[in-house]
Amino acid sequence: MNGGIPELPGVEHRFVDAGGLRMHVAEAGEGEPLLLLHGWPQHWWCWRDLIPALAPHYRVIAPDLRGHGWTDAPPGGYEKEQLASDVLALLDALGLERARLIGHDWGGFAGFLMCLRAPERFERFIALNTGHPWPGGDWRNLLSIWRFAYQVVLGTPGVGARLVRGRPELVIGGALRRAAAHAHTFTADDLRLFSERFRDPARAEATSQLYRSFQLREQLPLVRGRYRSQRLHTPTLLLVGTQDPVVTTRILGGFEPYADEMTVELVDDAGHFIAEDRPALVAERALRFLKG
Repeated sequence: MNGGIPELPGVEHRFVDAGGLRMHVAEAGEGEPLLLLHGWPQHWWCWRDLIPALAPHYRVIAPDLRGHGWTDAPPGGYEKEQLASDVLALLDALGLERARLIGHDWGGFAGFLMCLRAPERFERFIALNTGHPWPGGDWRNLLSIWRFAYQVVLGTPGVGARLVRGRPELVIGGALRRAAAHAHTFTADDLRLFSERFRDPARAEATSQLYRSFQLREQLPLVRGRYRSQRLHTPTLLLVGTQDPVVTTRILGGFEPYADEMTVELVDDAGHFIAEDRPALVAERALRFLKG
């Protein structure tokens, strides 16, 4: 361990000033850059099984997003457009004009926003178990609204941060276990590495703001078509585990009029944390798709 950061063979760590945000970055391999963006409630360690497969082919860059892992957790800025801005600033700080991209959960949604905003900077994009910016108008989606109740709890001022900070082994560990397809997906050490970071009050509050900003300021404009004036030019593959309790197949439609080249693949025997449930499959799809 280095300052609590777990070690993985071949991975080096550094801190980068990305537009005023001190970001922790894990790096491995050489060659063309491949950016990996995690989601909640994780950090760069979620890529532990993919990095060894990808690093022989790419320079793998796995940052911790704002409020997660070992990146700073400022008091604000948890709108998803800001997460996208942070990562674009990181690319600038690293001197990278263009990269390939894989993003999971909120990292995947931020990836969509980055590709919409700066398509010239992304060769290809793989999104893992996340929604896209063009949710369909299928009324049956209302039948699944109960699946997002946890977001309301986490986003409630005071309540969400207190729950996360006070019992992270239950709140964070429980969320990881319930949304994985297999009991063996996460070891006890994995659960501890993800959970313990949220004992920090600033990171617990970051989680609450991440969901509060979505519930209060982002969700309704998204449903009303905030991004329908924008088109996705980056070739994109969306991989979704069929056992995901939140991102269901019903919400995946609606992107067709807004994307030049986007494919959805459903993956059996995988839950929300698909890169950890099915790392060999995700690595194989990544190496094949990212080559173009």
